[in-house]
Amino acid sequence: MAKDGTSRGGARPRSGPKPSNQSDSETGMMGVFDFPEPDDLSAEFVPPIDDFLLETQKDGSKLEADKVFTSTYLWLKSRGCENLVPKQLINEYAMSVARWIQAERYVSKYGALAMHPTVKSPITSPYVTMSQNYIKQITNTWYQIYTIVKDSGNDMTGGGDTDDPMEKLLRAREGK
Repeated sequence: MAKDGTSRGGARPRSGPKPSNQSDSETGMMGVFDFPEPDDLSAEFVPPIDDFLLETQKDGSKLEADKVFTSTYLWLKSRGCENLVPKQLINEYAMSVARWIQAERYVSKYGALAMHPTVKSPITSPYVTMSQNYIKQITNTWYQIYTIVKDSGNDMTGGGDTDDPMEKLLRAREGK
């Protein structure tokens, strides 16, 4: 404010530090960054996962069935058999694997032995028995899925070299 009470003065236009790059100030851009190109951005379609595969468990843990469903579906898709295997069969396989994982976590947490409720002698943990039953279900369900893919005339190696040492040995023996 001036001595006579009027508001005069203040910052003058173009006063202060000069911009370092005039072209940036004219375009209004702060700077340009070169981001590296990602390796692979191909999106894979996976059908919607049923709600029961996403349920939170009673102990608060997350069921792993959605991951198993997705990986199984993508495996089938890589072989062109996603439409041959019923979604119900993939759901059954994913749920069995998830329950097996859950039972194995409880075996790790509580141990392989339990106490008999009446005689108080050591017995096999019920979680071990559950785990064994789920392994049987997994094997049977996977056999059904595998049979469908195999009967479709599909190359089971996925169209390329395999990292399975036994498969390499067998193929070397056959001369392939």
